[in-house]
Amino acid sequence: MSRVSDTRLRTRETAARLVASGRPSHEITVDLIYAEIRQGSRTTINDELKLWKDEQARNDALSAALPPAVADAMLSLWALAVVQGEQVFARRSEEIEMEAATATTQIASLETANAALQAEMRSLRVQADEQHARLAAVLTDLAQAQSGRDAALRQAEAAIADRDAASARSEQALRETRLTHIRELETLRLEHMEHEAALRAEVIQATSRLEAVQKHVMLQTEDARESQRRAESVLSEIRKRNERLVGDVERTSADAAEQRRLAERHEKLLDRVTEEAHQLRLERDTLAQQMALLHGQMRASGKSLPSRRNRPLR
Repeated sequence: MSRVSDTRLRTRETAARLVASGRPSHEITVDLIYAEIRQGSRTTINDELKLWKDEQARNDALSAALPPAVADAMLSLWALAVVQGEQVFARRSEEIEMEAATATTQIASLETANAALQAEMRSLRVQADEQHARLAAVLTDLAQAQSGRDAALRQAEAAIADRDAASARSEQALRETRLTHIRELETLRLEHMEHEAALRAEVIQATSRLEAVQKHVMLQTEDARESQRRAESVLSEIRKRNERLVGDVERTSADAAEQRRLAERHEKLLDRVTEEAHQLRLERDTLAQQMALLHGQMRASGKSLPSRRNRPLR
């Protein structure tokens, strides 16, 4: 949308251009101006056109009263002043509009900040109320804890007194226990010495028996070594004999395998011969049936021939 100052400026420029083209100023209308600039409202154009026509009328009256050169100079100065004033007015209007937009933006941001601060204040008030409630609860708990602490201190003092009495009793019992333990340790030490002497005697006896056993074991070890040497000799002989037996077994196995192959071959021949004999028996039975059939046919033919011979001729 065009600014009002721009519309007014273009209205004046268009009117001046129309007058310069030879059209009288009183014939310039709002429609002519709007048809040229095609912006702004007709009310703004009408107001500015009236002001321009009034200025033109004053200029014409001034031109009639003054010499032409002076009038032209004054008109030029006036036109220049008007143009300069309009430019200054336009710049100032733009600055004012920018300042207004900036102020509007600042107002909006301040309103937003104010709303945020109000919300924060409400939140802080709620938090303060909660803190007051918590503080009251803490004070109540503190009072209860104070009373509990006093009771605990009294109980602790009573417990300390009981502990001191128990400590005195414990020290007395500990002294008595130490004396008893000392006497028991002395008794145990004497018993240990006696037991140690008995163990030493037993160790000496066991050592002598162990030496005798070691000698016996050494003799048995020598006997065992001799027996092992004899056993190794016998084992070597057995191994040699076993090797000979293995060779015999291998040869026997080869012969047995050959015999099995021959037996399998004979079994196959026997099966084939048996099959052929079975086929021959079947053929024999078939031939016997055919022979019996032929004999029957021949007997039947022999019986029919005499009957034909005995039949009278017609």
